[in-house]
Order: sequence, then structure tokens, then C-alpha cells
Amino acid sequence: MSAPTGGGRPDGARTTPLRVDAQRNLEHVLRAAREVFGELGYGAPMEDVARRARVGVGTVYRRFPSKDVLVRRIAEEETSRLTDQARAALGQEDEPWSALSRFLRTSVASGAGRLLPPQVLRVGVAEEHGLPDHARLPQQRTQVAGAGELRLVPEAPAAVAAEDDAGAAQLLDVVGQLVDRARAAGELRPDVSVSDVLLVIATAAPSLPDAAQQAAASARLLDILLEGLRSRPA
Repeated sequence: MSAPTGGGRPDGARTTPLRVDAQRNLEHVLRAAREVFGELGYGAPMEDVARRARVGVGTVYRRFPSKDVLVRRIAEEETSRLTDQARAALGQEDEPWSALSRFLRTSVASGAGRLLPPQVLRVGVAEEHGLPDHARLPQQRTQVAGAGELRLVPEAPAAVAAEDDAGAAQLLDVVGQLVDRARAAGELRPDVSVSDVLLVIATAAPSLPDAAQQAAASARLLDILLEGLRSRPA
């Protein structure tokens, strides 16, 4: 479908203000996209987003001419939110371990793991080719296939490729600072990398039908994972 005209841009932004009803529809679509992608992963079809937003699929495509454009919008917003959370932890916690654990708890509580951008969620390829630790990134699940079962995507869509996303680089840099501080203080296992921290965020945010059960499961799982990250006296 062709890109919108009359002030629209293919990245979902506009150069002119939206009408009230159009703005409301956009907010519904973005909220629905976060929910659907959070539950099913970025492989979910646009029809599911439209159904959740209670608008026609044509309305979604008028604002986002392809699913890649919508995925980029959601991923960029999530990247920015995670980066802000990491910076807040760096700036407000003097103790390195407290800063890292605060970032993880805040991110998991916000459900960030269900929307981590695909370009920061690759694993295996970098390690197999002898690349440095910061390049070893965990995969993104595409959906919850059953109780406790996660399906993973092998690579990121072209629309959200890492080399084109400065926001992803900023996120990795700030999380890297948290990791480096905790490691230098002797509070983080020396083999833990940025990718491991992102993997914790991804795995400690299960999508469960009951909100209270989901919160309790996330908190319990994160406590266990944090214990696994901490260094132990020899």
C-alpha cells in the first residue's frame, strides 16, 4: 500500500497536526501494537493490531504503510524508554550493584522484555565469529507458543537493522556502563556481558493472562536471575 499523503510521512510521523479523531486513532493503534507485539512478538500480523485497536486495518496502514514501519516505531519508543531507565539508575544509585539491579527491576516491571527491539536481541552469530562480548546479543521471541515455551527469531527485520539504529547503540552503551561498574566493583560475575543483562530482561517478563500472577512470576524469576549474576567469594 502506498505511503500516506497530505502531510504524512512513512515513518509514522507528521509535519502537520493530526485532527482529534485521527490522533485518537493513532494512540489506539500504538497502544494496541504494544499489547499485541508484547504478547505475540513482532511477527504478529497487522490485522491483529487493527482488531485490538478496534479500527479497520486500512486505518493502521494509513498511518504505517508497512508492518516494518510500525515495528520500528514501537521498537524505537521502547529503546528510548529502556535507555532512560538505565540512565536514571546510573545517575541515582551510587552503588554499582544497586544501579544494575534497579535498572533490571524497573525494566522487568514495565514489561520491557516483551518489546525489546530485535536489533539488540541476536545471539550466537557474534560469538561464533569471535566478535567481542558486547556484540553477543540474545534473541527475541516471536510468540508464546504454550505454557513456558518461547520461540525465537534468528535475526532482526531489515527495517530495524542495528547499523541503522543509533538508539540501540545508545541503549547498549548505557547498559554497558552499568555492567562495567558492577564488574569493576567485584559485584558482578566477570563472565557476565551486556547481552546477558538484556537476556535477563527478556526472560523475566513473561506474558501471562492474569496481571497479578504475571507480576509475581516476574518478581520471583528476577530474584533468581539476579542471584545468578552476582559474584561469589572464592
